Order: sequence, then structure tokens, then C-alpha cells
Amino acid sequence: MSAVASTPGGGSALAPITGRRKVTDVVMRGLLAAGTLIALIPLVLVIYYLLHKGLGAWSWDFFTTDPTGNFLGDQGGIKSALLGTIEMVLLASVIAIPIGWGVALYLVEFGRTGRFAATVRYFIDVMTGVPSIVFGLFIYVTLVVGGWGGSSFAGWKGSIALALLMLPVVTRSAEVVLLLVPDPLREAALALGTPRWRVTMKVVLPTALPGLITGSLLAVARAAGETAPLLFTATIVNGTNFNLGERMNSLPVQIYTDVGSPNDQLVQRAWGAALTLVVLILLTTLIARLASRRSRL
Repeated sequence: MSAVASTPGGGSALAPITGRRKVTDVVMRGLLAAGTLIALIPLVLVIYYLLHKGLGAWSWDFFTTDPTGNFLGDQGGIKSALLGTIEMVLLASVIAIPIGWGVALYLVEFGRTGRFAATVRYFIDVMTGVPSIVFGLFIYVTLVVGGWGGSSFAGWKGSIALALLMLPVVTRSAEVVLLLVPDPLREAALALGTPRWRVTMKVVLPTALPGLITGSLLAVARAAGETAPLLFTATIVNGTNFNLGERMNSLPVQIYTDVGSPNDQLVQRAWGAALTLVVLILLTTLIARLASRRSRL
């Protein structure tokens, strides 16, 4: 390493690195490494504890049978919770991702400045900080208490609550990715007489697509682990249900219910379900990382 210093002739020369600066560099690197290790300790302990407690519950029947609802005897597995989580998160993604990408495209491509854009960004920031339970309460008051859509509690209402949770994450991440697309790419296409909307669809979106997918998958991972919005909207049911218009089970709610039980087998099932949920989120995050590596930005 070297530093730039002025010379009498007006030029610049690389100054030699002193021993004191070398020592400072080594000390700071060591402190940063130590801080990183300290930050990783809780994560490693949580993963170890989850594996220690949860692996014992895993079996073929654990993933292929529904909870029985029996306090004594066979309690069943987590099939309905696993499938319910996937269904509701998929519907939430179908709702939140197109809207989030659309808002981000407007903010970057058509309304980058102005009072309306600033207002939209402000509300997105506010939504980012809203606790998940507030989204659940909002849907509970507006849709569940109001009895919209037939059944009071329903999987699609849980999906809307999760979509509200995902929306600010998807929008913010998409806006950042779209801003990384170089302006010369847009200007070159516009100089050829291509309409703005066509430049957006044919140039901007394909360039930013891997980054957009990465941000969306991170939002999916967050929604999959939320409990509070589903407690107020989709509640819990033992059997597998593919009808999003009825009550649906989910992994976070199943864990919440089982872990407070005095039955040791139900608590063991909660640990197995928690490990399953972490593995699902880990896989989603890994897919997001792989997508980000393909990004051309």
C-alpha cells in the first residue's frame, strides 16, 4: 500500500508506508474480524440449537401427515402447515411483486422527481417500518370483521396481509436496482426514436431483471416467516386445504400454537417445524444470491 504526496515540481509521488500505518492497518483488520465473529456467534448458536432440537422430529410422516389435533396419542405432522405457507406466500408474491415493480418503474423511469414521487417514497418508507402485526390487524378489521369474501378467516386474506408486508421491500429494492441501470443505455435507445415505454420494457427491465428477482425473493423469505398477520387473518386448521377461500394452516402459526403446549411431543413438532421454516428461508435466500450473481449491473 502507498499514499500520494505532492512533489516540489507540482506532480505527485507515492509516499512510503510507515510502520505505524502498517500496525494500524493490522489492528483495524483484526478488530473488524473479531467483530464479525462476535456477530456470528448468536447465529451459529441458533442454528446449532435448531438442528439439535428439530432434526429429531423430522421423518417421512412428519412431512406427509396433517396435525391430528389430539393432545394424547399421535399428533401428526406439518403437511397442512407446509402447503398452506407455500400457497399463501405464492399468492402474496403474485399480488406484491407486480405492484412493487410497477411503482419502482414509475419512480425511476417516469416520475423520478416531483412532489408526487416524493410522497410515494415517503409512504413506502413509512410502510417499511410498520410492525407486521399492524398489517394483520388492518386486514382483520377491514376484511375479517367485515365478512368480505364469505368465510371470515381465509387464506387469501392472509395473503393480502403478507403482500402488504412485502410491498415496501419489493418496491425499495426494485427502485435501487433500476437506478443502477446506466443512463447511456436508455439514451442510446431513445436516440433511435424508440418510445419510452418500449425502452423500459426491452432495455431497462431485461438488464435489471436478476436484481429485481433477488429483491423480490428476499421479500418472499421475510413474508414466509411472519406469524402475526396470519394469526388474525388465516388462523389455523388441522387438515390440508387447497381452497384459499377457507381457513388455512401455516408453519409460523403451527409453531406458535405447538410451542406453548405442555405436551412434549407437540413442542418437539414445533422445533421440527421451525427447522423446516429456516431451511425454506435459507433455500430462498440462496436462490436470491444465485440470481444476483447473474446480474449484469
